[in-house]
Amino acid sequence: MSIRYGLLALLESGPRYGSQLRAEFESRTGATWPLNIGQVYTTLGRLERDGLIVPDGDRDSKQQLYAITDAGREELRDWYERPVDRTQPSRDELAIKLAMAVGTHGVDIAGIIQRQRRHTLKAMQDYTRLKARALAAGTETQDEIAWLLVLEQLIFQAEAEARWLDHCEARLVRIAAGRAAHPGTPPATGRRADSGSGAGPGEDPGHSGGPAADRAADPAGGRGREHDNRTDTDRGPETEGEGRAAVAPGPARGGNNR
Repeated sequence: MSIRYGLLALLESGPRYGSQLRAEFESRTGATWPLNIGQVYTTLGRLERDGLIVPDGDRDSKQQLYAITDAGREELRDWYERPVDRTQPSRDELAIKLAMAVGTHGVDIAGIIQRQRRHTLKAMQDYTRLKARALAAGTETQDEIAWLLVLEQLIFQAEAEARWLDHCEARLVRIAAGRAAHPGTPPATGRRADSGSGAGPGEDPGHSGGPAADRAADPAGGRGREHDNRTDTDRGPETEGEGRAAVAPGPARGGNNR
C-alpha cells in the first residue's frame, strides 16, 4: 500500500513517466526500499483501474505519462490524514524466530539473541554515521530532508530492537533462575509464560524491562557501553568515505546502494 500512495504523492506535483516515478521514489527515500520497474507499472495499472490516475499524452509513445485525477487527490488527502494502522502488525521474522525457538528442543536461544544484537547494533552504528554525513551535506532540498527522516526512523527502529533483545535475554535468565529454585514447577504456557519474570512493556513504567537502558552490545562481544551509539545520533562519521552507499547489510536497505 505504501508504494501505491507514494506514487500518488509524486504524481500530485505533476505528470510523470514510470521511470521517473521509480527514480524519484528512491531518491526521496534514499533507496531504502528500492523498486523494480515492474512493481511501478503494476501499481500504475491498478491506480488507473481504480480511477485514481489517467494516461496523459500519446499512448503510442515509447513511454506513457500518467497524471493524477481528482479522485486520486482525494485518496491521497485521506491517506495523509489517516494514521498508519498498528493494530494489525506485519509479520516480524525475528519475533517469529524467537517464538519458535522457545518451544524447540536443542536451540540456543541466548546465542540467537546475542548474534542478532551484534548485527542490529552494527546496523544502528552505520545508520548513525550516514545521518552525520547527511547533516554535514545540508538539508536544503526536499530529498535531503526526506532522506534524513528515513535514516532517523531506521536508527530509532534499530535501537528499539536492541532494547527488546536485552529485555528478552533478561527475562529468559529470570525464568531459568526461577525454575532452578523451584525444580518441581512446570513450565508456564500461553500468556502466563512470563509469570514472575520481571517487568516488561506495560507492567512497570519505572523499569525498562532489561539492561538495555544502561548497556549496549559490543559488536565484538555484545557486552560494552552503548550510550554514545544509541542516544547521540548526531555524532560525526567515524571513518572516511562513508555515504549512502555505506549502508549496513539487512532488509531495511534492500539490494541497492546510493
